[in-house]
Amino acid sequence: MIPATVRIFVYTEPVDMRRGFDGLALIARDAMAQDPRSGSLFIFANRRADRLKALWWDRNGYCVLYKRAHGAVFDLPSKEDPQSVSVRIDGKLLGQLLAGRAKTHRRSTKLHVVR
Repeated sequence: MIPATVRIFVYTEPVDMRRGFDGLALIARDAMAQDPRSGSLFIFANRRADRLKALWWDRNGYCVLYKRAHGAVFDLPSKEDPQSVSVRIDGKLLGQLLAGRAKTHRRSTKLHVVR
């Protein structure tokens, strides 16, 4: 359980999931204008929104949680300010975000002839 006092920020731009601790901290500092060592939780997603990374500072080092959804996508919150690159959410919304939602698959309309 995440304490209610922890601030949670979701970065609204797609991120290359090959980024590690320092690359994500750099985004938090430079793009989001937040101190990555503040104890806040920073959430990042890839372009397809089927992978998430969470970054936080834990007293003496960075921690990263990486989640890959199977047959689901993560519904990222929409930003209220078009100039902003991040959205602040609460623990309840974080739980909903991490739960994801099932992907909708389009069925092919092509007919395949079996011979």
